[in-house]
Amino acid sequence: MFHVVLIEPEIPPNTGNIGRLCLATGSRLHLVGPLGFDIDASALRRAGLDYWYQVDVRRWDSLAVLRATAAPDAAFYFFTTKTRRPFWDAPFRDGDYLVFGRETKGLPESLLAAHRETCLTIPIRNEARSLNLATAAGIALFEAIRQVRTPLQD
Repeated sequence: MFHVVLIEPEIPPNTGNIGRLCLATGSRLHLVGPLGFDIDASALRRAGLDYWYQVDVRRWDSLAVLRATAAPDAAFYFFTTKTRRPFWDAPFRDGDYLVFGRETKGLPESLLAAHRETCLTIPIRNEARSLNLATAAGIALFEAIRQVRTPLQD
């Protein structure tokens, strides 16, 4: 199982869409607060469709608390536009964590600096600043699944 981590997400439909992505792939969604919305927001449920209650979602006060519960061999990959290492160069393994930042600011500079060796980017043209959070999570998660050939069907 892969883990998708959202650090302080701000836009309910993005989180709802990522929740749907996690449900569809058998991945776990981790929400690290504070959140920019109420977890029961109708926009969140609408984007996650009516099966939001089936999403394997966990809430955390901090990334440090989440990391303390992870398997010792699990890798944490931090997605950012502020690195040159493309995501397809990462050796993803089952159990890894794909970490994404806020829609408006991305991940904190201090976090990126502390984890330079595991920062990844999704290469895009210079004309675009970034991708939508849900789109980026989908691209990254399916590359991880492709690499380990994780079966999606029960």
